[in-house]
Amino acid sequence: MKLIIGNRNYSSWSLRGWLAAKQSGLHFEEITVNISGEEWEAAKREMGEVQPSSGKVPVLWDGDAVIWDSLAILEYLGDKVGRDRFWPKDDTARGMARAMVAEMHSSYLPLRRECPMNIRRRFDGVHLGEEARGNVVRILTLWAESRARFGRGGPFLFGTFGAADIFYAPVISRFISYGIAVPGFAQAYMQAVWEHEWMQQWISGAEDEQWVIEQWETAPTA
Repeated sequence: MKLIIGNRNYSSWSLRGWLAAKQSGLHFEEITVNISGEEWEAAKREMGEVQPSSGKVPVLWDGDAVIWDSLAILEYLGDKVGRDRFWPKDDTARGMARAMVAEMHSSYLPLRRECPMNIRRRFDGVHLGEEARGNVVRILTLWAESRARFGRGGPFLFGTFGAADIFYAPVISRFISYGIAVPGFAQAYMQAVWEHEWMQQWISGAEDEQWVIEQWETAPTA
């Protein structure tokens, strides 16, 4: 398998796809491209007919199968290795985990726009808009419920590391980069994800990157 990812510092969807590939336990070749430069445009031309119409990352190649979109990649890998590797075994917990992942996949646009992922930066004096603050409250509410109901087996949202943690990992990066205050239980959860071996590998790669996307280097203001 080959997994094409974008800039580690900025590409939140690439982080999700990469964590899903790591969680699968399957071997994959990693190809990193600068999504803001000519390298990505050249890579898309080289893909030819198999290029996803979206022209976005991540993209997973597995033989003749070409899967884009991070959630589709996670589900494809779950079909290959067994979905229990990604989702809680308990039906009720699995239902909530799926709903949380789907909500993350389709929602929180104000937070995403105001706080693009930037692993290397730490911004001071950030002022979020009302809708972005509402996104933060909603996320913390979901984290609190999943931890309280299903988190007894470990430090992650549903105890052990899985799909929900994969999809909220970039949110954790945003909360850290933009200094968003969170309660103690959320701090402990964020620390568990941030210190995870795979996250540390990704963070190290982001810190070593030389690419800079200027429009994502400015903090939101009131």
